Parts: sequence; structure tokens; C-alpha cells
Amino acid sequence: VQLQASGGGLVQTGGSLRLSCHTSGLAFSLHSMAWFRQAPGQQREFVASIRKGDDTRIADSVKGRFSISRDGNANTIYLQMNNPKPEDTAVYYCNGAKQTLSWGQGTLVTVSS
Repeated sequence: VQLQASGGGLVQTGGSLRLSCHTSGLAFSLHSMAWFRQAPGQQREFVASIRKGDDTRIADSVKGRFSISRDGNANTIYLQMNNPKPEDTAVYYCNGAKQTLSWGQGTLVTVSS
């Protein structure tokens, strides 16, 4: 199983960014998927998840600003980041919602004020 996150970069507060995570070697339609993030010196934390029925759960810290979606045809999940804040700066990773898959390298998001 491979998880390839992409789309990170430098974004200003008030801007937007969309992250993608392409999966391969995974029965994508059977898995609930999620985004996590890890800021420097901090533990990895949950950001958002989406079930195979498209039910979503969003962390309180990003609720109303971030959304998660999935494309079953492309075996890809997305994280739409609207109005990011400097405290959203982190490396963003995707994984199964239960974090049972091998972690990919993530994608770095840097938010400037």
C-alpha cells in the first residue's frame, strides 16, 4: 500500500489550498480515510476523516475552514483548506482512519500571516 500526499506549499492567511492523497494497492472503497498533521515539536493529530459512505468528521480546530472529500474513481482523498491560520502549519499526512497503514512522507503546509 502506498499513500502519496501532495499539494502542500506556502499559503497566506485568508487564502486556500487543496491537498491530495493518492492511494495505491488499497481496496479504497472499503476504507475510511483520514488526514492527520504534525507540527514541529508536536505529536501527530487528527484533522478530518471520511467514511466510505461519505460521512465526514472534522477536528474542532479546523471546523468551518477545512473539508474532506474522496474520489473513488481516482482512489484519492482531498483536504480543502480555506482561510488557513499560522497554527495550521504542519506536515499533513493521510492514512486509514484507524491509522493502520504505513505512513507516507506527507506534504508540508506553511501558513504565513
